[in-house]
Order: sequence, then structure tokens, then C-alpha cells
Amino acid sequence: MTFSIVAHDPASGSWGVAVQSRFLAVGALVPWARAGVGAIATQAWCNTSYGPRGLELLRQGRSAREVVEELTASDEGRSQRQLAVVDARGEAYAWTGAACPDWAGHRTGPGFSCQGNILAGPRVVEAMAEAFAGAGGELADRLLAALRAGQAAGGDRRGQQSAALLVVRERGGYGGFDDRALDLRVDDHPRPIEELARLLDLHRLYFGRSREVLPIEGETARRLLAVLEAAGMGARPGAGPAAGGGEAWSEAAERALRELYGIENFEERDPGPGRVDAEVLDFLVRKYAPAT
Repeated sequence: MTFSIVAHDPASGSWGVAVQSRFLAVGALVPWARAGVGAIATQAWCNTSYGPRGLELLRQGRSAREVVEELTASDEGRSQRQLAVVDARGEAYAWTGAACPDWAGHRTGPGFSCQGNILAGPRVVEAMAEAFAGAGGELADRLLAALRAGQAAGGDRRGQQSAALLVVRERGGYGGFDDRALDLRVDDHPRPIEELARLLDLHRLYFGRSREVLPIEGETARRLLAVLEAAGMGARPGAGPAAGGGEAWSEAAERALRELYGIENFEERDPGPGRVDAEVLDFLVRKYAPAT
């Protein structure tokens, strides 16, 4: 009772799934993905074993079509299932069982598949496919654009409740230790897709790549010192200027900034001593010292 999209972005080496449903915590059931292997959405009368079993078959080199056919062939409840797979090569294939509640169906395209059941009509998946194919930006942006288009076309005809966004790529997770570049879930919300977009913005703030890095000197140093003072972490007596930091920026202030990064969870956006990420600086100033 869901609409979703599975997709592959060869430019970034990413695979992803986005989903929305009038169902509690849909992100715990529908999306499955593994970097270098593929992505899966299992829904309707959901068979969650399709997720891990399908990923293992993909890891063994099976195509998306072979995975869908093998999983559904051995499932007596396949007429009530909906399944979509995109494989390591970006080939997509989907299944919509004949007993899935109307409207139910799917649309596949180069590197993606859109599918849903209990929808307002076929225009939902058509709009999703058009939005994904026409959207720019990163894979997460394109997946979110597809969800928004599907909702605008009527979405799940029972309404909205939960949504999720999963993107994987090699070493894409926190600290590079796993492949979960993005794993966001809205379990219960009146406008889950919009809430998902808000969480995506926050994720980029905390874990995104730095687009502009500033030397901590002059006005930048002054603003950061005001932030530290407002946060109760004013520069302690130190041993002189930090490298590249200018006369106002001491080693003590540098240590205090590292501590504040830890409090605010900005360790992934730390460009190193004597420098600060421009977006992080703006956030800290807005939160702690907006009058500066």
C-alpha cells in the first residue's frame, strides 16, 4: 500500500530507494540496497524476505529480471506482491501481482523503476518516472523529486503517513566505514515527504561536502570568537596563535572550536586547524551569536 522508486546513478556509483505510504514506518520494510550490488523495493502484501534474499542473488551476479523471477516463482503469495529491482549494471525490472489492490502497477526506465498500489491511478507512477528522468542534482534529489511528483499526482489514495530515503555507495557512510550514504526515515507524519526533505537538508548540513572553506582570520575569527563566548566556551588562555589563524585566533580557541564541533556533531565538516566550513560558520552564528 505504497509508492516507491528504485534507481541507480552510475556517475556517483550510487543505488537508492525512496518510498511513501499510508503505513507506519514504511522505511523499516520496503527499501533494501547494497553498494556495488543493487537496490530493491518489496511492497503491497510485503514479503520482507525478498530484501536480503534478493541482495544475495544480485551479489552472485544475477540480473534484476532473474532476481524478480526467482523470488516470485517460489512464493505462493506472489499475486499479492509488488517487487522492483535495479541491479549492479543499472538494469531495472519489476513485478506487480494480479491481486494487488487497484490501482497497482509499475513503470521502468533507464536505471530505475517506479511502482505503487492502492494509488489514485496510473498517472502516479508516470509522473514519478517523468520527474526522476528530468530532475538534476544528486541521486537523493532525484528520488525525492519522484516522490513529490507521485504525491502531486494523487499518491496513495488512502493518504500519507510515512516515508523513507535510502542511498548507498562504496564507503559512503559515516567515517567511510560502511556504504549507507543516506538512510532517512519519517515513521509517522501528516506530510512525510516534506519532512523527509527537511531531514535531507539537515543531513547535508552535518555530513555534506564542504563547498567553501574560510581561513580563520579577520572577520571570520571575530565571528567565531563571539560564537565561542556565547556558547560559554570563550577562548581559554592559550599558547599563541593557531597556524594560519591570525592574531585573534589562539590555540585555546582552536581547541574550544573542536569541542563545539563535537557538541554540534560537525566532526565530518571539520576542514582542519585554522580553517572553518562557511556553512558551518553560518549555522553556528545563527544559533549562538546572531547579532554578530
